[in-house]
Amino acid sequence: MLSLRQREQRQAWVLLAPMLLVMLLLTAWPLLRTIWLSFTDAGLIGSDTPGWVGLENYVYALTDPDFQQSLARTLLFTVVSVAFEAAIGVLVALLLNQRFFGRNLLRVLVILPWALPTIVNAMMWRLNFNPDYGSINALMTQIGLIDGYRSWLGSPDSALGAVMFADIWKNYPLVTLLVLAALQSVPEDLYEAARLDGASAWRRFRAITFPAIVGALSVAVVLRTIDAFKIFDLIYVMTRGGPVDSTKTLSFFVYQESFSYLRAGSGAAYAMLMTLLCAVLIVIYLLLLWRQSRRGRAYEA
Repeated sequence: MLSLRQREQRQAWVLLAPMLLVMLLLTAWPLLRTIWLSFTDAGLIGSDTPGWVGLENYVYALTDPDFQQSLARTLLFTVVSVAFEAAIGVLVALLLNQRFFGRNLLRVLVILPWALPTIVNAMMWRLNFNPDYGSINALMTQIGLIDGYRSWLGSPDSALGAVMFADIWKNYPLVTLLVLAALQSVPEDLYEAARLDGASAWRRFRAITFPAIVGALSVAVVLRTIDAFKIFDLIYVMTRGGPVDSTKTLSFFVYQESFSYLRAGSGAAYAMLMTLLCAVLIVIYLLLLWRQSRRGRAYEA
């Protein structure tokens, strides 16, 4: 006779089997196909049988200056965007955790940027940064920050910063929501006791607020890091990787190698290297979840 736990586990596997089969067909096979292509000189079009080149594509990728520059650009984009999203998200969450008139309405408005589809967000900011009639030029000219209209997306010096701005505006609400949810679990009595003891606002944040939100903030940062590292759609709509490749990230680099230059073999190798980097971030995310779950079990005990 099977125990109750064993019967529950068997039932769980039976219910999960259809989903696992679909995932196997939609994920495992394309992944294996990509791995095989990465060891060949396959082109995207043509009927010739791909030739086996072994690790040649990977060696070329790791020594390719364009790949290295795209990786450095992607890391810069990821670090700056996620850092600002985390900082702004925490500040907005602290604000929305206070009691004031219209708080619920403001919480709804904060979610709107995150709820927008990325393509819509990219088109909106492309129009805002337009050198002829964009609202950014109009605003900065009127308040005296710049002397005249400029092409933000047309200059290598400002294009990446403009894309970062659009990404930060869209995604900081995710950090806000996760941190705000963690703040809701902090008893108000702790703050009252700290005030009675004469603790300053900074001391209360450091001793009470930050330990309460560090788990949620860590998860939010890792999720956003993974998402920012593989950014593509925002880049594609706003700049197409230009000007002068100043916004060409790894995802866009892989896209060009595979679909613009029609080199499926080397494009697959670039894609696998990017997948490995993303896998490292996913492992970090899972470790954070495991660590947080252990803390939760210890707290309950």
